[in-house]
Amino acid sequence: MTIQEVGSGDTRAKPIRLGGALITLVEPHPGYEVAYNRWYERDHFYAGCMIGSWTVSGARYVATRAHKAVRFPLDSPVVPDITKGSYVALYWVLAGKFGEWMRWGTDQVNWLHANERMFEHRDHVHTAMYKLKGEGHADLDGVPVELALDRGYPGIVLMIAEPTEGATASSLIDWATTHSSMPADQVAAFTPVPLLADAPKDVPLTPESERVALLWFCTSDPLDNWNDFSGLSDAMSQEGVGRVLFASPFIKTVPGTDTYADAL
Repeated sequence: MTIQEVGSGDTRAKPIRLGGALITLVEPHPGYEVAYNRWYERDHFYAGCMIGSWTVSGARYVATRAHKAVRFPLDSPVVPDITKGSYVALYWVLAGKFGEWMRWGTDQVNWLHANERMFEHRDHVHTAMYKLKGEGHADLDGVPVELALDRGYPGIVLMIAEPTEGATASSLIDWATTHSSMPADQVAAFTPVPLLADAPKDVPLTPESERVALLWFCTSDPLDNWNDFSGLSDAMSQEGVGRVLFASPFIKTVPGTDTYADAL
């Protein structure tokens, strides 16, 4: 069955294509949870990213204590302390404009620093630019990855993995995006791109690597079927494709409110 047969139009052509993403995982300092949340969503979400040309969309998700309690592995080389990294922000960047957007984003955040528009009471746990390398869908004619953030999925899972010996990032991506047991509505697969050398010094530089970031978009709280994700990690390892270095569920923030700020 083709996409044309199941949908009302031919969605194979993509006039608007996703090129990559900024994924930023941050932990507010104790006692500053509400202040951080308000600064981020009322200022930085827009001033740091959304007002930039070629930003397709953006969204924020949060991991409460319950969500962080199921993270694995415990000795993650990605996140030194898996109890940290309560908020994750995602920004989609238009294909063909990725490098231009990185230059603008670096200059913009440096300007915000110079004009005292940043928030010092928080730590970057993992912040990196990523290029889109693949996508997979439970429904062939489902939500395109370009619309994933606008869809407002109730939950996501951020999974960072690396290929095992004999495998490659490409083979790991192919495995994840075509796996028969899709635990979510869709998955987007990315590989990291180093930040520019003049990026703000409070953001740790991420070196080039064979690591793969998998963003799974869920139609409910990922805790509802967390065993499916841990099972996927086991299958990835057993089949010699890769190993998971960090996996965490998140739920959607409620913009304009401090919901979940007291549950981190």
